[in-house]
Amino acid sequence: MQPESIPILGVALALASAVVLSVGNILQSRGVRTMTAGAMPKGVVAQFWHLVRNRFWLIGGLLLGLSILFQLASLTFAPLMVVQPIGVTALVFTVLITSVAAKQKPAAAVVRAITICVLGVASFVTVAAIVSTQHAITGQQLGAVLVVLVAVLLSTAAIFLLSRRRTVPAIMWVVLGGVYSGFVVTLGKTVILRVQAILTSGAFTLDLANVLTILCVLGIAVAGGLSIYFVQLAHASNRAEVVVAGLTVIDPAVAVIFSITILAEASNAPPIAMIAFIIAGAVAVLGVFALSRAEADVPEGTASQGPAA
Repeated sequence: MQPESIPILGVALALASAVVLSVGNILQSRGVRTMTAGAMPKGVVAQFWHLVRNRFWLIGGLLLGLSILFQLASLTFAPLMVVQPIGVTALVFTVLITSVAAKQKPAAAVVRAITICVLGVASFVTVAAIVSTQHAITGQQLGAVLVVLVAVLLSTAAIFLLSRRRTVPAIMWVVLGGVYSGFVVTLGKTVILRVQAILTSGAFTLDLANVLTILCVLGIAVAGGLSIYFVQLAHASNRAEVVVAGLTVIDPAVAVIFSITILAEASNAPPIAMIAFIIAGAVAVLGVFALSRAEADVPEGTASQGPAA
């Protein structure tokens, strides 16, 4: 049995990734806010070591790394468009964990939003598991992903130049963190497909496709580093639930767009399945935004803030 023929294991690993991601984000948010509440040293390096000495931030960072490993492992067993939308459940886990930690029941609006979110994600994943297919990836597809990554890097540089002249909305760091997180899993999937193809053929030659594969590995490192950096900026100016909500909407959206347009995982899907994708995706997104609005109505210091420092 080939690894990619065990989608249920991919789904289980994706759920594990969502749980670890939610806990990691809660701890990192607590660590960043604790450290920035006091006097911060000058200089990027000094500030980094200042954060590393905070056990909540450090443990949260380790958990985020573990969530990425679970996420990449899930891509070995199932198509990208099957496992990546499951990341939306990280927001659900975040709300439930903070509620339990604060010993408070979620508000009725929060419960309704969670239900909508879960129904949307479950419907999308069910349809995707039925109709999605994996194909051997070509050099042209690898090049297309890398070209889009370069375009996004240039856009990010433009945003940084703009931030020197005017204040950038805090949500922008959440968006950038989600976009680069989406690139990490997409590039990871392309590398996994290439490695599977090489193992099947039993031969490795330094042709264009394999050179592009090596560039994709470098792209994972760049996108992963930027995603971590922007998530830290996001935690410094947004609540944990807002950060997780943004990541769980943008990351899967980017990955699913790539899986459909470049990786062609929905190439054999009938029109009715595409309509189902749109409806289920819209329901999941509405649930996430409804949850974000419901959480925004929770007063400071209650369940949405997690355990007290």
